[in-house]
Amino acid sequence: MRIAAIATEYRHNSHAHMIVGRLLGEFPGYRPQLEVASLYLDQYPANDSGRETAARLSVPLLPSIRETILHAERRGGLQGVIMIGEHGDYPLDEWGRKQYPRYRFMNETLDALAELDLRVPIFSDKFLSYRADQSVRMFENLSNRAIPFMGGSSIPLAPRRNMPADHHLDSAREWLVVSFSSEFEAYGYHALEVLQSLAERREGGESGIAGIDVMHGGAVWEAMERRQWPEDLLLAALKPVRAADTSHPRESSDTTYLLTVHYKDGSRGYVIQQTRLAEQWSFALRDGNGNIFESVCLSDNNWPFRHFDRMTNAIEQFIISSQPPFPAERILISSCLINRAMESLHKGRYVATPELDIHYEIQ
Repeated sequence: MRIAAIATEYRHNSHAHMIVGRLLGEFPGYRPQLEVASLYLDQYPANDSGRETAARLSVPLLPSIRETILHAERRGGLQGVIMIGEHGDYPLDEWGRKQYPRYRFMNETLDALAELDLRVPIFSDKFLSYRADQSVRMFENLSNRAIPFMGGSSIPLAPRRNMPADHHLDSAREWLVVSFSSEFEAYGYHALEVLQSLAERREGGESGIAGIDVMHGGAVWEAMERRQWPEDLLLAALKPVRAADTSHPRESSDTTYLLTVHYKDGSRGYVIQQTRLAEQWSFALRDGNGNIFESVCLSDNNWPFRHFDRMTNAIEQFIISSQPPFPAERILISSCLINRAMESLHKGRYVATPELDIHYEIQ
């Protein structure tokens, strides 16, 4: 089966290299099932390796998304599209959100497919857009055209150590995810996607999100003292990732961020992020009987980052079967949450999420 690949840039360790590179046979031990029939790159940084790779492997490198889609279909058929709008030199908006061209990528892809009267599965890396209105529009355009869609990142797909049984997940109404890095938007998204992958498992499924608020610095620890968020879940979530470090995160000089997600059914989700808090995403949840369970997403910190093997394989299976491995609504929710989190951080207050009056269940 043949796919068109569309990416912001292709260089060593970029997401395009991690995913498309596996499909091109660039990673020993990974056996791709899909053929990259054409490639579009939006930017060519000084360390670009996309042009050399395309030339060496005889992959057509086209100057526009439209030509990339049309070339693949007219020269042997097109069965899927992979879009990777991560990394590259793009400006920040007034709220500090990086203006990746994912919305444009999607629109131009859908226009080209419509020109061909073609409907094929589409994968889009990480969150939909940096703006909530664009994220919603992207999701609606895909739904209205009945195009199979998969999005998101590699972290929720990574194996998890000591996951609690289903009945504990079903009854949970409180979750806390530990995140890290100074890149609040890029890494906070991973944590929010992990959070939603847990919250959607509660009995009755997802019933909507009322809003989100973000605080940072000393205000986080003052709120903890007032019991506005659960310190016991934080300490539990740290166990799998900081076994040798017994210091309390409040002692760190790094800026701390606390994201609180207010679910309409009264459930609460939390993300705690510090630059050096951990090196993997971990979490803790409280079940209906008050029991606490913790786990960790086993992402690989060393090259070649084998959790991308699992992700790339999931993308391939999705394109082959047209069946996403989880509901696409998860990506809409986590996308809008990071969009609104950036707004909350900038405005310093709770932000409502009326676009997230969304209902779905895990099948």
